[in-house]
Amino acid sequence: MKLLMLGSGTSTGVPRIGDDWGECDPSNPRNRRSRVSIIVENRMGQRILVDTSTDLRSQLLANKIAKVDAVFWTHDHADHCHGIDDLRVMRYDRSNPLPGYASRKTCEKLRRRFDYVFEGQYGYPTLMDLKEVEQSQMVAGFSFDHVEMPHGPVTSTGFRFEADGKVIVYATDFSEITPRMVSCFKGSDLLVVDCLRKRPHPTHAHLDMAIELARKTKAKRAVLTHLDKSMDYETIRAEVPKGILVGYDGLEIEL
Repeated sequence: MKLLMLGSGTSTGVPRIGDDWGECDPSNPRNRRSRVSIIVENRMGQRILVDTSTDLRSQLLANKIAKVDAVFWTHDHADHCHGIDDLRVMRYDRSNPLPGYASRKTCEKLRRRFDYVFEGQYGYPTLMDLKEVEQSQMVAGFSFDHVEMPHGPVTSTGFRFEADGKVIVYATDFSEITPRMVSCFKGSDLLVVDCLRKRPHPTHAHLDMAIELARKTKAKRAVLTHLDKSMDYETIRAEVPKGILVGYDGLEIEL
């Protein structure tokens, strides 16, 4: 089983427009962060894409990804879904729509915002077959489970993917650790975890909270993601405990 981190940055990316690098060293390529999304891949080569970030086209080109077998969304915020149109080319050689999964609320919002993707328009075929996630499903060679996580006044869906005897958890955009999250994420081989900055934030995890989730779930390794311009790669790498990695665009981890 393999993780590919397509994007590791916050909603404005690093640098922000205006060449604003904040505290990040612009000479380190691992500080250049596009908006968050990941791919998980099993040994058969089946791939699940989580979130269609606003930088999706450039991410897929940079990592030579031409197709995926299913798409999951954590929630409907722009940085996590507004790259959805870049999935059109993946429909060209398919006889049926690409499978998509999200929570009920996220499904409703995606269908309203991107109706043409899920209904087809003007002679163009439906691009995606969107379904509400259920507990303990099998999709594209992966079994998965999910949990709703507090994300300020709304929620984001955390996912647990299992294949080839390994577990990858994706928990981005949360602001509180709940008992249900700990139960769902327990014992992962790799936890990809929200970590906006060092200081607490009203809608995102900060560094101490990210480390706390890794500790509570007994994750073998954790990777920090959704990093803002205050999180210089080398600085944070020198500060985090053993077993905690600082994510970056293009990071691959094989389990």
